[in-house]
Amino acid sequence: MSDWNPASYGRFTDQRLQPALDLLARLGAVPDGDVVDLGCGSGAVGPALAARFDERRIIGVDNSPAMLAKAEATGAYASLTCEDIGTWSAEQAAPSIIFSNAALQWLGDHQHLMPRLAGTVAPGGVLAVQMPFQNAAPSHQGWGAAFTALFGNRAVAQGPDILSPEAYFDLLSPLGDVSLWETHYLQHLPAAPGGAHPVRLFTESTFARPFLEAVDASGRSALVAQYEAAMAQAYPLRSDGSVLFAFRRLFFILRPEASR
Repeated sequence: MSDWNPASYGRFTDQRLQPALDLLARLGAVPDGDVVDLGCGSGAVGPALAARFDERRIIGVDNSPAMLAKAEATGAYASLTCEDIGTWSAEQAAPSIIFSNAALQWLGDHQHLMPRLAGTVAPGGVLAVQMPFQNAAPSHQGWGAAFTALFGNRAVAQGPDILSPEAYFDLLSPLGDVSLWETHYLQHLPAAPGGAHPVRLFTESTFARPFLEAVDASGRSALVAQYEAAMAQAYPLRSDGSVLFAFRRLFFILRPEASR
């Protein structure tokens, strides 16, 4: 796919940042050492990490040059690396925290990825992860349904589904102490310019990217129209054009046994 669009992604900064802040608030005590923001994107959580761990190096890792340029502008990071987060490994000392907010859902093979990441943290360290758990909701199912209705079985390079909460618990609990939870955020999305459905604007910069990039400009227009018609039914607009958008997210904090 093409590079990420920081402006499109940043339309809903507050709604996207809140889960990261909630995860950060649950970290508890951790040993000294580097903090890795794995899949840091535009660096929205960087200032919060830097404020919480003000004497540590905050290291950002992402594969989007456009998003990393935004992250650099925050001034929160000691270093930023443009790298595939699926194959990243620490170049210096093992970090005390690997913090990943809304990034690892784009990667597959979590049965091997999560244990590998857990094995890279320093003694006493933590792996802290938040991922959207929204694929079964109308907001996400709607893109696939609209695409199939218009373009049949045309191939789309979609990201993999994440595992169930039970599967993550079974995967992680043998590795150490794990805390796992879900949160349903009832997000109030403001009215959008031009009459666009706010849920479309929220999803098009992330989950919908593979669908939108699989077609040409006229196809995108038809796809957006089809999707917005479905969203008008699934998420009715309020009188002011805003919408209440329920969004489900999955969290876990793992303190690996070998690190205690």
